[in-house]
Amino acid sequence: MSERFRSLLLADARAWDDFVAARQGHILQTSAWGELKSRFGWHALRLALADDDGLRAGAQVLFRRLFPGLTFAYVPRGPVADAADRAALALCDALLGVAKSRGAFALRIEPNWLEPNDLALGTANWEPAASIQPRTTLHLDLTRDLDAILAQMKPKWRYNIRLAERKGVTVRAGSADDLPMFYRLLQTTGARDRFAIHAFDYYRAAYELFAARDWVRLFVAEYAGEPLAMILVTAFAGEAIYLYGASSNAQRERMPNHALHWAAIQWAKARGCSRYDWWGIGATTEAEAEDAHGLYQFKRGFGGQLVRYIGARDVVLARGRYAVYTRAVKWRRGVVG
Repeated sequence: MSERFRSLLLADARAWDDFVAARQGHILQTSAWGELKSRFGWHALRLALADDDGLRAGAQVLFRRLFPGLTFAYVPRGPVADAADRAALALCDALLGVAKSRGAFALRIEPNWLEPNDLALGTANWEPAASIQPRTTLHLDLTRDLDAILAQMKPKWRYNIRLAERKGVTVRAGSADDLPMFYRLLQTTGARDRFAIHAFDYYRAAYELFAARDWVRLFVAEYAGEPLAMILVTAFAGEAIYLYGASSNAQRERMPNHALHWAAIQWAKARGCSRYDWWGIGATTEAEAEDAHGLYQFKRGFGGQLVRYIGARDVVLARGRYAVYTRAVKWRRGVVG
């Protein structure tokens, strides 16, 4: 195979998504995610490297103009490339050139590569940076049959799944009509668990963009017609991701969240997904996770393997502006950007 690469910008969303799916890339590298972010202050650009045999590597880069003269470049869960492929090195150098040409003060990549993994990213000086996406998560293996998936759960979790059904909880597929209620539940959850959320239009756009491509399902757990909890789960390139979740403060003893995720796991498996990503555990190390309560303990009860990604890396292109940015991030930490 030739090692001489051509760089090209891909405007064809379908061709790009086919490439990402074929390489088992992440849903945050798809055109739908780029369009979502473009509606909320970012600009998406898709860069690929090709040789005589076709596309070898690529990355969707998001640019954001934070202030006049302060533009940030970011590659979420990318590049789409094998870490050991020489094309990944060449692509990172090409990304650096694109970031410079657009006046970015820094380029951040957050590869979809798990530890341990050799990180060879071309000639630039890459510095460790704060991860934007969850760095530590749980992956639930969906290649086994459903009985085996149930069997590896904690006994209490299997009991709670059955309990939810006995207590009259039903789970159905939601639609765009359910999004206002989803957002109200999300507001309740954010207030209860003390985390920031986006505006309603953000979640509506995310749902509509993924639904148009048949990459998402909104699950609604109800009791006597009253929504108790909802989760939004994506399915792309063999991976299901529990992206967003929300629940009421009422009727929690009916275990609606256990019923929701069991329904989502079955859906994901039927879609041909090989794993269910719990999208973060509220901790950065296994030791922290073991000491955690609530979020991690709930997710861990379903089983799954704890995994850690290699994390984010920055190339600083303008040191002074980068210092301004890092100070601003520290000041507004915890606020949705």
